[in-house]
Amino acid sequence: MDHGEIIRDRLLLTLAERYESDRSQFVTLSRQTMDSALAREVVATLRNEKSIEEQCRGVVRLTARGYQSYRNQPDLCAQEN
Repeated sequence: MDHGEIIRDRLLLTLAERYESDRSQFVTLSRQTMDSALAREVVATLRNEKSIEEQCRGVVRLTARGYQSYRNQPDLCAQEN
């Protein structure tokens, strides 16, 4: 697993947990995360896939489509437990 996949998986896990507790709530990503070109690329890819929506730079939430995609990936869902 490369670094980009690790960032993506952790981000999706965090967003899925927030989505399950309050679908309307956005998550503010840390400055360290947003300073990383790789993390910004992951966010952009997820946004382009319509898996997340971005309120403004670094403030994101999972979409219903993104949540369904997350739930259909057994490896990611297993990390919750």
